[in-house]
Amino acid sequence: METALQPATPQQPTAEQTPAMGQQLVRGVRTQLATAVPGVNDYLRAWADWSLGLSLAPEHQQALFQSALAYGADSWRFALQAAAGQPTPPANGETSFVGAGWEHWPFNVYAHAHHNLKQWSGEALGAAAGVSSENAQRLEFLQRQWLNLASPAHYLPTNPELLEQTRREGGANLLRGAQHWIEDAARLLKGGAAPGTGAFRVGEQVALTPGKVVLRNELAELIQYSPQTDNVYAEPILITPAWIMKYYILDLSPHNSLVNYLVGQGHTVFMLSWKNPTALDRDLAMDDYVRLGFRAALDAVQSIVPGRGVHAVGYCIGGTLLTIAAAALAREGDTRIASMTLFAAQTDFSAPGELSIFISPDQLATLEAQMQRDGVLTSESMGAAFALLRSSELIWAPAVNQYLRGQRAPLNDLMAWNADGTRMPCRMHSEYLERLYLRNELAAGTFTVDGQPIDLKQLTMPMFVVGTETDHVAPWRSAFKTRSLTRSSDYSFVLTSGGHNAGIISGPVNPKRRHRIFRWDDATTAVSPEQFMESAQLQAGSWWPTWQQWLVAHSSAERVAPPPRGNSSAGYVPLADAPGGYVRG
Repeated sequence: METALQPATPQQPTAEQTPAMGQQLVRGVRTQLATAVPGVNDYLRAWADWSLGLSLAPEHQQALFQSALAYGADSWRFALQAAAGQPTPPANGETSFVGAGWEHWPFNVYAHAHHNLKQWSGEALGAAAGVSSENAQRLEFLQRQWLNLASPAHYLPTNPELLEQTRREGGANLLRGAQHWIEDAARLLKGGAAPGTGAFRVGEQVALTPGKVVLRNELAELIQYSPQTDNVYAEPILITPAWIMKYYILDLSPHNSLVNYLVGQGHTVFMLSWKNPTALDRDLAMDDYVRLGFRAALDAVQSIVPGRGVHAVGYCIGGTLLTIAAAALAREGDTRIASMTLFAAQTDFSAPGELSIFISPDQLATLEAQMQRDGVLTSESMGAAFALLRSSELIWAPAVNQYLRGQRAPLNDLMAWNADGTRMPCRMHSEYLERLYLRNELAAGTFTVDGQPIDLKQLTMPMFVVGTETDHVAPWRSAFKTRSLTRSSDYSFVLTSGGHNAGIISGPVNPKRRHRIFRWDDATTAVSPEQFMESAQLQAGSWWPTWQQWLVAHSSAERVAPPPRGNSSAGYVPLADAPGGYVRG
């Protein structure tokens, strides 16, 4: 007699199996999120990653709940204590809440509650397991924006100092602030220069070092600066600035102009000045910047100062371009570069710092669509991204000062320069972000110039590399990686105080600056950033004299007569006085 087959009874997972099954489910969901079609917001994915990680850790959920209750109870206790009328400082460590007004009710309550919110949100972000480093960075970025948005220091009703100023001035500060807001809104709609920039006109108050434009093509001008000494060092200096900024950051006011300082020390200086591209330049590529920029300038310099090696200098993306061009020349056996100096420049983009939160396939797809429509990336778009990285200093503090305090701080030359932005051509910027940031081709050895790969290990000339301590554009640890990619046996790395711009533009004498320097005399010895910090010599003052002495040590001993301005027989005829025409575009 046959026995009918009975359907199997589903087995329930055991207690031991449940966590593992949950982990498998979360891994599967994370995989789906990671491979979702473009358009899914990176920040929503980061939040989902965090939520899934937290869902696997019930003990962390419970701890966060208990922590929230404890912080809430502490805030109520503090509020009751403050309501008794005794001046009570809020929690320590919050620089936004310094001052006598913040010690009194209810403002100390607001400040203390915000401090607790900051503490608890930090604990919450660290509670989820398995969150990728990229998503953790995005969440920390969002946390900062959220805390700035919630800060009582940023609003009139919750800021005792603003309320006292308003009472003292009878509201005149708010009227001034309203006028400032109307002016800024009108300028945003109509365009125009930022207030105060009129005091720093190019060629009148800044970019004053005398010189001549000796080359102009469809992408760049080359300025040759006039000598200020009877004789000069034989080897000229060729500076490649970033095209994400205008070159005259290196020629601001006479007292902090790097160009003026170098010329005054007896160096012959040439400077590239990039064209500010329009939609018509949308197809300019990285190869064009190499060919029409650095290589064209190097040819001109060698024609004007023949038979001499060139001290090549690059700043920010200009330093990246210099590295690319130098490697292409080395590939060809070209030895015209006598030394190479990099200011706050990256060659390995594997750790680009917080800027990476704006660089992902999804965000680049959105950016690409915008640039394809406009032909360029506007300076306003780039400026907004950089400002968000330091939103407390660059967005909230200026807004409070201008619109609530009614105070417009006077601009200095560096601030005025920063408001004079440039555009990025579509093709070049896409290549730059995708090939360097996303694929890190330069460090991987797969970056090509004119269709042929280049190898940074062919760079063997003396090198001087500068990083800045608080750089949020090219973090110094990223700039430090250049050492391991090249094969220079005469290599110096300097770390200076300050940020991406102010750290570089320190002036020759600056008691507020300090710098560390470490030198290698072989091509392969590796030193970690931590070892560098322990071993590097700490020196007070600006790094400019240290670099200038390095240039002298790597130049010929004899001084020579200054070269002529241009070389008419070779087609390098002086076309205009410095600062030229492209810088005004």
